[in-house]
Amino acid sequence: METMTQQQAEWFEKTFGELVANVERAVLGKHRAIALSLTCLLARGHLLLEDVPGTGKTSLARALANTVQGTHSRIQFTPDLLPSDVTGVTIYDQRSGKFDFHRGPIFATIVVADEINRASPKTQAALLEVMEEQRVTVDGVRYPVGDPFMVVATQNNIEQAGTYPLPEAQLDRFLMRTSLGYPDHDTSVTILADSTVRDRAATVEPLITASAASEMAALAGTVHVEPGVLAYISRIAEESRRAPDVRLGVSIRGCLAAVRCSKVWAAAQGRNYVIPDDVRDLLESVFGHRVLIDPEAEFMGLKPQEVLSRIVSDVKPPAERVG
Repeated sequence: METMTQQQAEWFEKTFGELVANVERAVLGKHRAIALSLTCLLARGHLLLEDVPGTGKTSLARALANTVQGTHSRIQFTPDLLPSDVTGVTIYDQRSGKFDFHRGPIFATIVVADEINRASPKTQAALLEVMEEQRVTVDGVRYPVGDPFMVVATQNNIEQAGTYPLPEAQLDRFLMRTSLGYPDHDTSVTILADSTVRDRAATVEPLITASAASEMAALAGTVHVEPGVLAYISRIAEESRRAPDVRLGVSIRGCLAAVRCSKVWAAAQGRNYVIPDDVRDLLESVFGHRVLIDPEAEFMGLKPQEVLSRIVSDVKPPAERVG
């Protein structure tokens, strides 16, 4: 496959900017979080939005879903939610004498999984296969969910009573994790001035078709990555596994995620090649949830971001681009 041309990179940057601006109509003042979310979509991955209540996690997820002209669904995760409520169920039809499969809400272009940590581990596990392989297996029969396919999951990282923390295996299925945080003063005033608008996400209109999003994702995959940059990503991951106070470092899946996301991020800046700055810009979002701290160090306040910052300061990036 040929490398993306500079003209294609400029088109990608323009289109990406328009998509960000469209979502920003619903989520004011959160340009970077929106850009990260769209990067995740175009890297063919799944996004975990983790933040305190009332910061607009669901609004961002729904606005992103509304921007892509495809099928969208929202699943409110609760303790009594069953796996079949997510994937679908096979029902016997007496008239035909056959079993018919009734598709669940997971069969959509973009699926909003709201408060995912409130569902039981069994229901959470129902997402594992479909997130990784884009298909659902029910009664031994496999059903593809289509392309593009993206799960945008939200969870509240403050209130833990009655919740089921996502296991490491499922956290690793999310390509990226990010948060929104509270808006700044000026943005807050703007939002309060439009208090009569109860649902900003509903005002976001489709800007791109699902097939066009798939084409953009394929185009991003042609961005060039120097061997030196690949070695840089691998070295950071290796150091995360050796770092003190770290129980689990970045896997090879995490390295692949960094490459995929860096390609989209570079194209969004109008470049057809990845530079070390692209990797560093995305490091916390791609690697942060893949680094597990020892319980004792975590109790003392050590965060994955601190570990990654220390590693990045120690690992030297490639000096220059060759060719």
